[in-house]
Parts: sequence; structure tokens; C-alpha cells
Amino acid sequence: MVERIAGNISRYNMFQPGARVGVAVSGGADSVCLLHALFELAPRWNLHLRVIHVEHGIRGEASRVDAQFVHELAEALGLPFSWRAADAPAIAEDTRDNLEQTARRIRHEFYRELIARGEIDRVATGHTRNDQAETVLYRILRGSGVSGIAGIRPVTSGGIVRPLLFLWRNEVETWLRERQIAWREDHTNADPAYTRNRIRHQLLPLLRAGYNPLIDDTLARMATLAAEDEKFWDAQIGDLPATFEASRIADAPAALGRRIVRRAIENVKGDLRQIGFDHVEAIVNLTRSREGSGRLQIPGVDVLRSFDWIRFRALGALPEPRGFSCRIAPPCVIEWPEGGSISFEIRENGSSCDKLEDGLCCPEEVLELRNWQPGDRYRPAGWNHEQKIKQMFQDARIPIWLRRRWPVLAAGGRILWSRQFGPAAESVATGESPRRLCICERDLPVA
Repeated sequence: MVERIAGNISRYNMFQPGARVGVAVSGGADSVCLLHALFELAPRWNLHLRVIHVEHGIRGEASRVDAQFVHELAEALGLPFSWRAADAPAIAEDTRDNLEQTARRIRHEFYRELIARGEIDRVATGHTRNDQAETVLYRILRGSGVSGIAGIRPVTSGGIVRPLLFLWRNEVETWLRERQIAWREDHTNADPAYTRNRIRHQLLPLLRAGYNPLIDDTLARMATLAAEDEKFWDAQIGDLPATFEASRIADAPAALGRRIVRRAIENVKGDLRQIGFDHVEAIVNLTRSREGSGRLQIPGVDVLRSFDWIRFRALGALPEPRGFSCRIAPPCVIEWPEGGSISFEIRENGSSCDKLEDGLCCPEEVLELRNWQPGDRYRPAGWNHEQKIKQMFQDARIPIWLRRRWPVLAAGGRILWSRQFGPAAESVATGESPRRLCICERDLPVA
């Protein structure tokens, strides 16, 4: 069986040579098997193992005995031990969250901290093929789509790997008994109060007896097929920024459009918990709206449509500060707070600005580079009337989130230039201008 585990590790490239691996050990059969197998395989990849354990505070003294058991196991193998104690029931009550989800969140926060501190590179968990089958059935019952049916992944982007995912639980226990390796039994695994336990002990036996004796394998195979489909769709999506053109969703085939929405939500929120089909469809419909504007707030995410663009932000994120202002003395380059820069250069002796630059008569007053403010207005070169910049935004279909930090150059209380709309008519450089102020925007945000 150890060679099958090694095959899974190689197949999914779970570890790089010399990796520091945190082995998540609860004390149960699966995680104890995982630890002993990785201990045996460690020289093959020069792995540096660390035993990690979370005591959730759910089972009182039994939970503390489990923690001691795992600590002693680490000592017996000569491995470092990291653990965390938490009061998951109290946290679940405070957050009004599901206890299982709360315990999972506590574990994953601990994993992320260990990785961030550089103590480990990866976390190995003891999920088996039975866990995969139970997860798929659970998600089907909840109405998950194909992405959910893909179930537990062998390797995650967060650094979690599952070397036992293609082994059955009875194989694990048989292997431990043959080697006379002890493990701890968690009595809550039989508690019907937990949905997963009812699936394991009630629903799956019913389905095996009355419908399909191979239902576990069928469900696990469904996960493999769905995961392969999702891998294909992930490649179609590619990198996805928080702000992008709404047409990327609106014009895509429905299967791809929904996946783009889910990816955008997950990128911002970190997960897809509490996100249902109706949330995704509402966002798809927002991208197809002819009005070109609208806002939706779904669990954890604020979605804003403005003209041709759609933006996903964490719900409750602070608005970008408006008040940017600085005096400038050309030549200089100003780093713009939203990204990119604006350069100012003086050209003399009749030399002109190049085609990527705006040219102004070099003013004598003190120059101020600031963000747009409500009420700002001026007459750009080539226009026959003065106009509010706000109306220019509308006509040019500038997304509303860009306006708060829109660059404006002013002097003596009047506007000389603004991004995209160019120099004021009375300030534009001519062939007779002895000195020119050349302004060049570089890599400013476009959405």
C-alpha cells in the first residue's frame, strides 16, 4: 500500500525534493496511516516532516487525550510537533456558523499560518476515497454544480495534498492492524447530529443495499471525471483580475460564463461558501443588462457594473480615499496611487511633445496634481464649450470606480489638463510656444 501512496504522490507532484511537510494528524486511523506511510517514504523525496494537530475543544477530555496521543506519536518518530487549541463551539456560536465548518476553518487558518511562517511548505491530510464519495453525495444533496461534484482535490492551490485520496478506509485500517499500529476512535464520527455521519451510516448503506452496491466507487469516480472537466474549464478562464469587461461573462457560453463568475467570487472571497445558483445567475444577468449599470451584494462580495466593466470586491471593503494632491516642479515623475505614473518634462527651443504625450504652454503658476473633484469643469482643446468632467466621464463611459482617483492638473484655481481629455484649450501648446510642458501617462488603470 505504501507504493500506491508513493504513486499518488508522484502522479500529482505533491512534493518537491526537500519539501517541509506538515502532516495533519487527528489521531484517527486515516491520519495515523498517513503519518507512518510518509515517514517511510520521506527519504525518497528527502522530506522534512512535522506533525501538526488542532484540538478543537469539541469533545472535552477525549479531545485532550487525542492531542496527547498525537504528541507522543510525534515524539516516538522523532518528529517536531505543532499544535493549536481552540474553542470551536464558542466560535461557531459567536459567528452563527456550522460547527463542522468552524472546525475546518480553524484548521485551515492554522495551516496557512505555518506555511506563512516558513515552518512548512505543504500540509498533507488523511482524506480517503470514502471521504471523497461522502463529499460528492453531500454536495449533490445540497444542489452543487459540477465544480462541487469534483469533490476533494488531490492538490489545492493553498498547499494541501491528499496522498490517501485513492485508498479505501478499510484498506487503511487493515494496513494498520497488520502492523499493529494503534489509533484513536472519535465517538462523534457516529453522532447522527452531523450531516456527514448520517450520510456515512444511514444514507450510503441504504443506497448500497437497495440501489447500487458500488455506489461509493461510482461517486468517487464522478469526482475524478468532474475534476478533469473543471481542470479544462480553469484553463479556459486563465488569470482573472477583480475588474474586467462584462462581455467576458455576457458573451461566453453559459457553462463558461458561470464558471468565470464563480472564479471571480472565489478570488475575492477566498471560497464559495453560501454562494448559490441564484447568486451566480443574478451576476450573469447583470453583465447582460442593457442599462450597463447596477450593483449586487452577495455573501461576502460586492459586485458593481459600470458601463462595459464589472468589478468584484470584498463586501465591506473601505472605499478608495479621494484626497490626493501634490505640488509638482517639472521635470518629475509622480507615482499615481492607483498604479502607474505620470511624467512631466520641460521641452525648449520649439521641440514638440511626442504622439503619446500632451503638450501645454509651460505655466508660470505653482502646479498641483490632484484627483478629480465634483464640480470640476473646463474646456479641452478642440472643444467649443466648457463641460463638467463628470459629464465627460459619462460620455466616455468611464467606470465610476476610476473617477475618484482621476488625475487633474491645476494652477491658479483653473484646470490645465486632465487624464484622457487632455490640455485645456487656453493652455494647449502651439508652434510658437517657447517652452512646453509634456505630460505622459504610463500604465494608469483602465478599469
